[in-house]
Amino acid sequence: MGLNTIFPYVFWNMLEPVQGTWNNTGVNDIATFFRIAQEEDLHVVLRPGPYICGEREWGGFPAWLANVPGMVVRSNNAPFLEAATAYIENLAKDLRPLQVEKGGPILLVQVENEYGSFADDHAYTSALRDILRANFEDPVLYTNDGGVDWTLEGGSVPGILAAIDGDPWSGFSSIRKYITDPTQKGPSLDGEYYTWAPDIWGSTNEHADTQGHPEVVQQFVKDLDYVLGNESASISLYMVHGGSNFGFSNGALWQNRTKVFTSSYDYGAPIDESGRTNDLYNTFRETIQKYVPNGSIPEVLPNLPLLAVAEFDLTPMARFFEYGDLKTTDRFPRTMEGLGQDYGFALYEHVSTSTSHGILRPGDRARDRVIVYVNGSRFGVIDSQYQYPVNLTVSLQPGDKLQLLVENLGRVDYYSRGTPYQNYLQDPYKGIVGNVTVGGSAIQSWNMFTFPLGEMPQLRNVSITNDSTPLFYRGAFTINKTSTTDSLKLDTFLAIPAGIKGNVWVNGFHLGRYWRVGPQQSLYCPGTLLKAGGADNEVIVLELEPDRVKGPMIAYGQSERTWGNNADDDCPGCS
Repeated sequence: MGLNTIFPYVFWNMLEPVQGTWNNTGVNDIATFFRIAQEEDLHVVLRPGPYICGEREWGGFPAWLANVPGMVVRSNNAPFLEAATAYIENLAKDLRPLQVEKGGPILLVQVENEYGSFADDHAYTSALRDILRANFEDPVLYTNDGGVDWTLEGGSVPGILAAIDGDPWSGFSSIRKYITDPTQKGPSLDGEYYTWAPDIWGSTNEHADTQGHPEVVQQFVKDLDYVLGNESASISLYMVHGGSNFGFSNGALWQNRTKVFTSSYDYGAPIDESGRTNDLYNTFRETIQKYVPNGSIPEVLPNLPLLAVAEFDLTPMARFFEYGDLKTTDRFPRTMEGLGQDYGFALYEHVSTSTSHGILRPGDRARDRVIVYVNGSRFGVIDSQYQYPVNLTVSLQPGDKLQLLVENLGRVDYYSRGTPYQNYLQDPYKGIVGNVTVGGSAIQSWNMFTFPLGEMPQLRNVSITNDSTPLFYRGAFTINKTSTTDSLKLDTFLAIPAGIKGNVWVNGFHLGRYWRVGPQQSLYCPGTLLKAGGADNEVIVLELEPDRVKGPMIAYGQSERTWGNNADDDCPGCS
């Protein structure tokens, strides 16, 4: 395309999933990734956060921070700075040898991320500046903020280059107008120029794509011409390559309801989630080509076709509720974090000893999607993805069992000051916060079970007929191609057309979530996960509402991805 630098975020929660445990192997081997970039003649701009946004779970923060006493993230807070310092120290040990001064590819290091949108605590950002300087050797640092006065004032730091993101026309003008400290001036950089947008679950949320929006593409071209021609500045395209929020790694927004990012992070990018180029790629390439030496951009390789996998059956094999760990019995519910759990599901179970009737409230609000069962039958769903979710009125008699299955849909990853919304970036707790009430009266005595699903449990086949509680399904498919070293030839998009909502694992790897409402209707399955040559590829599906599936449970691999939307039968008329 003509680009020469990558701007990768670093996910603290993946590198330090447990406090004090550093995991820099496998997919976390960032140093090897950077060395490969250098072999491909690419520079690197390191963006370590510690907060990175990126529509990722809690902006990249590890969930264990929520259990540290006195913790306030993104602030001049001693517990947070202590944890962030340990993180940066470990990261620097891995990456310091790769700074450009040592012959490596790392040109710049970003301090925090769009902090001016969040707050203006300069003691905090200055402390991060000093932590980075103490751990990297004479690093060239920069900040990245929205291109208006208050974001630049809040996020800029003395002695650090101030850069903008978004619209380059207004952004570069704002830099000249509002950044007056000469120690913050330097080459112009648009650190995040948005090539479209991420997708959010919802029956009315269409897939974000520039197809059918020629005016948007025309503006992209105009902006690139302005940056590279008029300004002779630098620009980072966000995103060039779409990605995936595998497993439970997606984040969310709070805007008087939870807006949850899909497992797909395709972003409508010039290179899609599976690594295939599209028309937008060609447009960007043609535009950039005008500003680089002739012949310096390699020819574009043709896209390899995606793998089609024929339909195969998914057979119910295990009841989900049988695989929870009993963590505690207590008078009142505890949060997911209080149960020692980071992601996944928590089940709260109460056996009534008296008569109660009224509207059910699962704590201060649903955090995030609550499936309610009475005596083992699904009763309804309370979903924070709606500003006005369903009000469920329950009637309990002595001996009745009330169960609340709470799904953590992803912690909030972004908050901006000046909005009317609650700052849930600093209130990340999931499960149940507060009391469960029926008719205004607190329900007491709870058994609490955790389902983190960090690893797939060893499932035991049982006979299952009708069941409205979640079920594990199993299926398998084979690829009759001989074994191949080119995994791209095995890429596919796995669809569960009859499913309502759940999660999918392929050969033990957690692809992510599916939900019938869309816009995502299939999950990217990288060919690196699959076995060719006739071996079985095992697919495990957790279906949360098996009594509502829309036909036989099957799966298949799409050679041409589809998007779409459907009504949410659990919340008709909700908004």
